[in-house]
Amino acid sequence: METVTVSPKFQVVIPKHIRNKLKLKPGQKLQIFEFEGRIEFIPIMEMKEARGFLKGMDTKIVREKDRL
Repeated sequence: METVTVSPKFQVVIPKHIRNKLKLKPGQKLQIFEFEGRIEFIPIMEMKEARGFLKGMDTKIVREKDRL
């Protein structure tokens, strides 16, 4: 876990190892929201980049009868 500081302009720096792991790029957009007392950032992917990102996902889940 990393600790970051909020600047006087309410800015934070995303640590390098997280930027690298998520392949974030300068200028990339992120969605941000508050959830149960914490701040969450979700990288917005371009459609081209999103293609195939669910590959290998297990779709054999038990569904309710009215959800076919």
